[in-house]
Formats: sequence, C-alpha cells, structure tokens
Amino acid sequence: MRLNVELLNIDCLGKPLRLEGSMAGWQQLFWGDTLVSVIQASADNEGLKTHTFELHTATPTVADTTDAQPANTLTITLETTLSWQPFLIEYRLLQGEQLISHGQRNSKDIEQQVPAVAIVEKKQFSLVGLASLGFKLLKSAKVIKVVLAGASVAAYSWLFSFQFALALIACLVFHEYGHIRAMQHFGMKTKGIYLIPFMGGLALSDEKINTRWQDVVISIMGPTFGLLMSIAALVAYWITGNIFFAGLASFNALLNLFNLLPILPLDGGHILKSISFSMNSVMGLVACIAGAAIGVYISYSLGLALLGFLLLIGSAEIVFEWKTRHQSHLLPLDRYGQIFSTVWYLLTVGALIGIIWYFASSGDDMLALPLTILKS
Repeated sequence: MRLNVELLNIDCLGKPLRLEGSMAGWQQLFWGDTLVSVIQASADNEGLKTHTFELHTATPTVADTTDAQPANTLTITLETTLSWQPFLIEYRLLQGEQLISHGQRNSKDIEQQVPAVAIVEKKQFSLVGLASLGFKLLKSAKVIKVVLAGASVAAYSWLFSFQFALALIACLVFHEYGHIRAMQHFGMKTKGIYLIPFMGGLALSDEKINTRWQDVVISIMGPTFGLLMSIAALVAYWITGNIFFAGLASFNALLNLFNLLPILPLDGGHILKSISFSMNSVMGLVACIAGAAIGVYISYSLGLALLGFLLLIGSAEIVFEWKTRHQSHLLPLDRYGQIFSTVWYLLTVGALIGIIWYFASSGDDMLALPLTILKS
C-alpha cells in the first residue's frame, strides 16, 4: 500500500530511482522495483538525509576504481535536503565522488506527478463497499448519466414542481462543474457529473490527489461556482425584477451553504480536514469530530435522515485519516495555504449568507424561507 509522498523519481543508470517519505521522517528508496535504502521514522523529519547503496554490474563502468572496491561495484549516494512547510526538496545524486544529477522539487511538482505505484485502498466487506462497487460498475456506461439525470428530474418534480426541479438540477450541475474545472486545473482526468436522486450530484475522477491543497481547491470550487451562479441570478433579478431569479439566487445560496458545513463527506468537511490535519494530527481529529457533532445536532434537530447516513460515511473517513496520519501520501498545506484556505472558506460562507439575508429582507415569505431554515 502506498501511503507516502513520492518525493523524487529520477533516472539512475537507466532505471528510475524513486524516493518516498512521510512527515514522520520515514523514507525508502527504490532503484527500479528494488528497495535499496531505508531511513526509519524519527522526530528529525527535515534537513539533510543521505541514502547510500551499492550496485553490481557485469562489466566495469567506473574508471577510477581502487583495490578496496572491485571495478564492477558502484557506490551510489543520494543526498536530499527536505523542508515540509513550505515543501521543498533539493537533491544531489553521486556515483562515487562524481555528481550525476541535481535539482529540486516543490509542491507544484508534487501536484502534477503521477505516482509510479498506484495507491491501493484497503478492501473491507461492507454494504457501503458493495454499493460503491455496484456504482462503479454502473458508471462505466455513459447512458447511466442520462438515466440518473432523468430520475433526478422526476424525483424533484414529484416533491416540488417540474420548473423547480429543472432549476435545482441546474444548480447542482453548475456546482459539480466547479469541482470538474478544479480537477482539470490540476491535470486530472475526469469522468463527468452524475446526478443522484435525493442526494445531489457527484463529480468523478479516476486519479488520486497528491496534496491537501488539491483537496481544498477541488472541494471549495463547487460552492464557489455556486456563489457565482447566485450572484448572476441576483444581477438578473435587479435587471428584470423577475421573482424567479430571486428565488434561484436564494435557494442556490442555501444549497451551497449546506455543502460548506464542516461535516465529512460534504465539501466543507474536506476543507476542514485538509486544513486541520495540515496543522497536526490531534488538531485534525478534534476538528473533524467537532464537525461530526455539529452534523449529528443538525440531523437530529431538522430530522434529516440522509445527513445521518452521510455522517456514517464521514465517520469512517475520519477513522481512516487518523489511522494513517503518520503515513499519509498527501502533502500538507503550509502556513500560507492554511490561512488562504480558511479566508477563502469564510468569505464564501459569508457571501452566501449575505445573499440569503438580502432576499429575506424583501418581505416575501418564500424568499425568507432559506433564512428561516438557517435560524432553525
């Protein structure tokens, strides 16, 4: 199981030399598929680290051999200087005393890399796992998108009206498109948007993220696109005076604000998890548990059974995150990233609440409904 950051992947005598490591200080070095050096976990997880190993070749390739070292034995040394926050690794690769290559990598390089070894998640038998497997099989057919979209329109039309169902679908699609655009920004291949009746939508990708920053951006871009849609509807309402645009702006703001609740697996929960676990593991655990407690309170007070189901999924994610805290393959946010992400989150929440508050003050009972829900 690969649960570490792939720090380096460079060429060494015709084979890839791959260095993996974790914030716990543990590092392992592979030449091709062979493990050649290991540095155990320690409190000293930054600074200069040196890996040295020997390679045996069939013919001599080193001109300046000595009596102490046979001509067909090569001594390879990899020296790295590592900083986690902000992330920067500088390296020097030597053959004996001769410098072969050198360079550095930062967080941008980590974001764009494709892991040499795929991340394999631990398989556990569960109903949720079987449901997930079934969905993966179904989503391979493009026709399922149309079927799910039609089912969503029918479900929301049955609950509300056909016109409201179309407006709600538009809000969901625009929100999920924000996630898709963020994935594409990081060079990830996407599989499109799937609308799930009574649950919302999903933006899917086959690729894994490499950094907490990617998790934050992909998570928050959905509500950010939702905010832009509400602002556009607000402007349309100012221009036309049509109450439809007012309702669209207000209810869309409420939908995206709900997604920003600090509860896993909602977008807000992923943002909270990435920020808090980048600070330290205890902070991350406490923050995620607090978010789950908020979710339990909201689920109980408003009678939201679906939110309770989501909390079960989110709780499993919290447990997994805690168990793998010392071996996470996700590069953490630096201090600037933590502050920027927090400000982005708070400004988005504030803007959505502002839109809801603006229309609630119009005196229309229907437009005041989102604010009534918030007050409850």
